[in-house]
Amino acid sequence: MTGNPRNGRPYRRLTAWLRSQRLPCWLCGHNIAYNVDARHPLSFTLDHEVPISRGGALLDPANARPAHRRCNSAKGNRAPSARLLRASRRW
Repeated sequence: MTGNPRNGRPYRRLTAWLRSQRLPCWLCGHNIAYNVDARHPLSFTLDHEVPISRGGALLDPANARPAHRRCNSAKGNRAPSARLLRASRRW
């Protein structure tokens, strides 16, 4: 029995590593509320730049990005649109 790979230790380790970086959302560039409930729209989620359903690697740190729950949900399994993907810093 294989189970859900997102419940496994390697996935939890990747999520914890990405969370510890405290980076802004890669889709909208705004800060993520790392201390709110996971169901909150502005909470942290691990997003995959190349969606798993499109051949992206589940456990590859190079494919893992921090995102707000709502930004990640809006993106779905599509490539991020120019409207969603913005620079994380405004200089």
